[in-house]
Amino acid sequence: MAERITILGAGSWGMAMAAHLDRCGHRVVLWEYDRAAYEQLRTSRTQPDKLPGVQLADSVEITNDLARAVKRSDILVLATPAQYLSSLIRNNVDVCSHAGVIVNLAKGVENGSLRRMSEIIRDETHRAERLRIVTLSGPSHAEEVAMDMPTTVVCAGTDEDAARRIQEMFSGGNFRVYYCADLIGVELGGSLKNVIAIAAGIADGLGMGDNAKGALITRGLAEITRLGVSMGAAAETFAGLSGVGDLVATCFSRHSRNRSVGERIGKGEKLADVLKSMTMIAEGVATCRSAWELAIRYGVEMPITAQTYQVLFDGKAPAEAVADLMGRSLKAEIWQ
Repeated sequence: MAERITILGAGSWGMAMAAHLDRCGHRVVLWEYDRAAYEQLRTSRTQPDKLPGVQLADSVEITNDLARAVKRSDILVLATPAQYLSSLIRNNVDVCSHAGVIVNLAKGVENGSLRRMSEIIRDETHRAERLRIVTLSGPSHAEEVAMDMPTTVVCAGTDEDAARRIQEMFSGGNFRVYYCADLIGVELGGSLKNVIAIAAGIADGLGMGDNAKGALITRGLAEITRLGVSMGAAAETFAGLSGVGDLVATCFSRHSRNRSVGERIGKGEKLADVLKSMTMIAEGVATCRSAWELAIRYGVEMPITAQTYQVLFDGKAPAEAVADLMGRSLKAEIWQ
């Protein structure tokens, strides 16, 4: 059954999801906040600096008017960068709060408040009761989704019926959606893997090889799981699509902005220079701050995250960080 779905945010992921949902036969409205970007997208149906080679179909409605975008849409999809989500909702709470189901695509943990995305949506809409939030996560690079390449993700929500509804609506063609009851785990897996992806990129930049990359991914997953369980997630969630699936894809992919940031730092560039040269946001940089603070708050040992934090924000040399990781005291592989 065709549904009217509004997507807030016309970045690479918002455009890719618009293309996919349009292929599924839904009536899609895509909102772009920046007037100049909106004009370009409206006239050319493409944004080469965000999603090169992809042109949206004429059936996708593009607007710069937020009130018009959400009018008559029961499904609201948030494709806004994680660190901007709270301000978007807070500044537009009247038009955002009436949606029947809110689907979050952002992967991150807010700096300062350390809130997950569903917590931000709940808090800023003031709808703690009966609020239906669904998060979609997993190995899903926008470039491949837009080109209709086989992609499999997972959704989790505060309401099982709503999550299963989104599972049905978003599944189609080469896009398959699984359901998971663990919202905390799905959100944390999709967020924290970006930190490990930066570390994997640093390893690439240093020319460390496949052995190091395999170990880094495995031990990165272990510390993500430790933190997730401490925060109320189920350990098995991190063995799924939003955990190991997304982690592996992001740590190896040429599309990964987070891996690319790490690689450039591993080759000697400074974080400020790397970020200044980018047109898109690497969510893992900000999330690394939050992950480091969460590890302290919950008393969880996260050595890869801690070393990545020191490289990004304290000016530590990447090679020194590697040496400190390799020189840690010996222990059993499985520990709490």
